[in-house]
Order: sequence, then C-alpha cells, then structure tokens
Amino acid sequence: MLGRFLRKALPLAGSAALVGAVLTLGTPQPAGAAVPATIPLKLTNNSGRGEPVYVYDLGTLLSTGQQGWADANGTFHPWPAGGNPPTPAPDASIAGPAAGQSKTIRIPKFSGRIYFSYGQKLDLRLTTGGLVQPAVQNPSDPNRNILFNWSEYTLNDSGLWLNSTQVDMFSAPYAVGVQRADGSVTSTGHLKAGGYTGFFNALRGQPGGWANLIQTRSDGTVLRALSPLYGVETGALPANVMDDYVNRVWQKYTTSTLTVTPFTDQPNTKYYGRVSGNVMNFTNSSGAVVTSFQKPDAASVFGCHKLLDAPNDTVRGPISRTLCAGFNRSTLLVNPNQPDTSSANFYQDTVTNHYARKIHAQMADGKAYAFAFDDVGNQESLVHDGSPQQAYLTLDPMG
Repeated sequence: MLGRFLRKALPLAGSAALVGAVLTLGTPQPAGAAVPATIPLKLTNNSGRGEPVYVYDLGTLLSTGQQGWADANGTFHPWPAGGNPPTPAPDASIAGPAAGQSKTIRIPKFSGRIYFSYGQKLDLRLTTGGLVQPAVQNPSDPNRNILFNWSEYTLNDSGLWLNSTQVDMFSAPYAVGVQRADGSVTSTGHLKAGGYTGFFNALRGQPGGWANLIQTRSDGTVLRALSPLYGVETGALPANVMDDYVNRVWQKYTTSTLTVTPFTDQPNTKYYGRVSGNVMNFTNSSGAVVTSFQKPDAASVFGCHKLLDAPNDTVRGPISRTLCAGFNRSTLLVNPNQPDTSSANFYQDTVTNHYARKIHAQMADGKAYAFAFDDVGNQESLVHDGSPQQAYLTLDPMG
C-alpha cells in the first residue's frame, strides 16, 4: 500500500510499500505536443566511487495499472506472481555508468522509482500483492548493508515529475533534471560542497538521540540516516521527541485561532482551528466543523499519517498537510496563519524535525523532500515539464 499522497511528487512509504501511485497532475498537452511513450534518461556517475553501479526502473505502467520494471530500452516487464513468504524477483538491474561516465536509458510512462546501488545488486522480493520495497529500518532486510538510493517519478500524458527524496532516508547523493522543449535544463537535488559529510556530522552533533538515525556497515562505511519516522518506529529516537512542541501548540490554540488557507489559488478558502481538550476542530467560514484532529504524536508528525492522515480530498487532506508542514518546520507557534512559506521561520524552535532542518541546510538550492509534505510552500526538490525532451539523474560525490 502507499503510505501517503502528495500533490506533486511521489515520496512513498518505504516500509514494504508497493510501487504504484498514479498522479493525475498537470494540464493536458495540446495536439502535436503529446509526450512520447518513452523518454531518454541520462545517468551520469560523478560519485568518484569505483564500484559498479546498478540501476532499476520499477513502477506501475500507467496504461494498464500493472506493476513491473522497465529495461534499458524502456520496455515494460510485468512482475510474475509472488509468494508468501516473498519470492525472489527477476533480475531487473541495468548496468549503470562507470565513475566519470554517462549512460542513457529510456523510461516509460510509469509512476514509480529509479533505484541505484553501489557494488551490489538489490535483493528484490515479490509477495502475492506485488513488489516489496527495501525496508532498511528492519535490521534483517537483505539490503541493509547495501549503499543505495532512489528517485521518484511520474511520466504521463501531461509530462514528467521527477524528484530527489529523503522522505525515508538520507543516503547516496544525487540530483535530478529535465530538458525542456526550448533546450533549457533545470535541475535540483545537488548538495553544497562538503554537504554529504556535513549532514552526517551535524546529525551526530544534535543531542536527543538524532545521531542514532545513522546506519553504518561493519567496515565503517556510512550507509544512510533513517528518517525520524523510522527512528521513532525502531526506538532510535524517543517516542516523545515532539511532545513538548505539540503540547505548546495545543495550549496556544485553546485560546486563539489557527487559520489555514491551504490553496494558493483560492485565498478565500479558509479553515479555522481551535483546540478543545485533546481535539483541534476546524470550521469553515460558516462556522460548521469540517474535520477534527486528535493531538498528534511524533510518528504522526514525522510521517504525516495516522493522527495527521491526509486523504486525497479537498478538505481534510489539505488541512492535514498544512499542519504536518507546520509541525515539522515548527512554525505553528510563530505564525497563526498557515501555511507559513517564509523559510526564515522554519526550524527555529529547539523542538523540531532536525533531520529535515539539516538536510535543507546542506542543499545547494535549499530544496529537499525531507518529509512527506515538504512541497507545502514549494520547498521540494522537484523538476517538472509538460513536454520533457530528456530527464537526468546525476550521482554526486560523497566526499
């Protein structure tokens, strides 16, 4: 199942999630500007690492809804039936470019992920419900000691959405890009110089258990930092890590009103939140209660789910994603009008999503998908074009 819905990109819940969200985004293209069945994806290996790279294009074929994988030519292959316990998947790997080299493959109209791994192929399994994603928060996951990462994309008749993501983990760095019809290229996801080690050093220096998110291999190789959601779920982070901030928010809006204007193109659509006991009720402009939220715990905040569930509707989901962004960025106490899109207010409280804070601090353009609704206020690392000529995925250095 998919853990969460996003307006623009595809941060999926990594824990045994199935690839398969279908985005219905963008404006249909005029006649003659149709997106072709496949587009080129240029892979460039600037990592400086000597190991072989393996690439995977996994997802749901939008024309049929079938789950499967695509080869280097963009040809789709449906997954065979899986089992219980999960059975090994076919080898879907594509040989990636060597260090300092580039390679171009083709990607079909998919909604899914492009994985890449260093030195070792991923161990992919199939259940009766489809593909089991690597879930390295589980110590027994067979991919636990592999250095890998992934990008997420949707290519459909309305164009390409391609993002870098740290929703589940921060690991091997990469950037994404797209070439537009006029030949211009836009990209995002690059770290600042020294940003990879800078992030891990900053996380190690953050008191309160945040360093426990870092996973290393027995040879000392730093593999990744888990998201704080998985940190809470595995006990690496205290379950009460956000309680102080949540309690202060609840106290504030017991006697004042939180105003949420969830749509930038609908400034007159507003919802008003007030706390009564353990519940924040939201009313519309007529005073009718439209949705209510129980006081969230850290897992709900970091995952933007459970008590902050965000269905794909026009009321609860938009309010929830706004709350989620406000909690993760700790802007709810400094601004009663949300969403707060002024990055100067982000992460200023001592109780905040320090993982997200430190990721954004190391990005060259400040953009990242460090939690599920990091696209609120356009803070996400996403490229989109309605008539993409070529996509790019660049493996960046870790030094």
